[in-house]
Amino acid sequence: MSAKANVNVMAFPPFHFNLSPPQPYVQYLVRSNYDVLDMDDRDIELRHLRYFIAVAEELHFGRAANRLHLAQPPLSQQIRKLEEILGYPLFLRTSRAVKLTAAGEVFLERARRTLRNVHEDLAEARSIGHGDLGFLRVGFIGSAMLTPLPAMLGQYRRLYPKVQLQLSETYTSSIIQSLTKGILDAGFLRDGGPSEALHVERLFSETFVAVLPHTHPLASRKIISAAQLRDEPFVFFSPIAGSLAYNKPISLCEEHGFRPHVVQEAPQWLTILALVGAGLGVSIAPACVRRIAEPNIVCPSLRNAHVTSDIELAYRSTEDRAVVHAFANIARTSFHRTTHKPSRRK
Repeated sequence: MSAKANVNVMAFPPFHFNLSPPQPYVQYLVRSNYDVLDMDDRDIELRHLRYFIAVAEELHFGRAANRLHLAQPPLSQQIRKLEEILGYPLFLRTSRAVKLTAAGEVFLERARRTLRNVHEDLAEARSIGHGDLGFLRVGFIGSAMLTPLPAMLGQYRRLYPKVQLQLSETYTSSIIQSLTKGILDAGFLRDGGPSEALHVERLFSETFVAVLPHTHPLASRKIISAAQLRDEPFVFFSPIAGSLAYNKPISLCEEHGFRPHVVQEAPQWLTILALVGAGLGVSIAPACVRRIAEPNIVCPSLRNAHVTSDIELAYRSTEDRAVVHAFANIARTSFHRTTHKPSRRK
């Protein structure tokens, strides 16, 4: 006879089944060094990033579409295309909410950074195109600091503060060589003269003066003739520094039938003036040296001296960078304004 087991049946509360589709939830592992440009050969456009950022910030396709002035269906299509390119879902979509996936959170930060970099690069390119940004290497001769050059450099620095300006003091001949070799971008010469490889333009001209010790018999004269220096020993700079700059004052003596007897050479006008003041000889110099002449030096003008000393701006003839041409424009206007000041009426 079979026995029936006694079974205690417990009463359970009724179980309610949710027949709606399960809400999807996907979690992805994303590399920490993920980069937006680390893609295959399929193109990703900047507009994809802008669309994605708008949806990620709004977390609502309708609001994002309004913000972008787009219809919602095309926006949804572009987001799906972006996800196909990436190979990862960027959003968790339900009928009630839109949320970023783990991949979407990382991609949001990278997308923002990419657009920010693009905007900065565009701004930088425009600045370079306008000459507002860049690196500029400029050579100058020391005596140019006794002309309007310092004021011009100050004006350029105020107008173009983002340009990295590197200044180098040297001789005219050295500046020409450095420009030709591409070591310098622009230079200020003294009597550099024409050059086949360079654009050279005159910015400033000045007369020559005699440089005498205050004990010299001619020291009391305001104007003398170069002929009166025929028998004097001369202190001069080397022709290596610049042949035309050397030959111009020499020519003032040759006009009177003699070539000066140079007993001492020096590299800078400040040194030449100090040696003249010490009694080692006389010299002929650009008029700007009067600004640094000590009391033991006098600088009378030279009668009928029609030769002038010129400060020139030089840069390569093939130069096409905006930063160089902007610098040249400032130099032209600054020197012109300084040397052509209107006289005041009394």
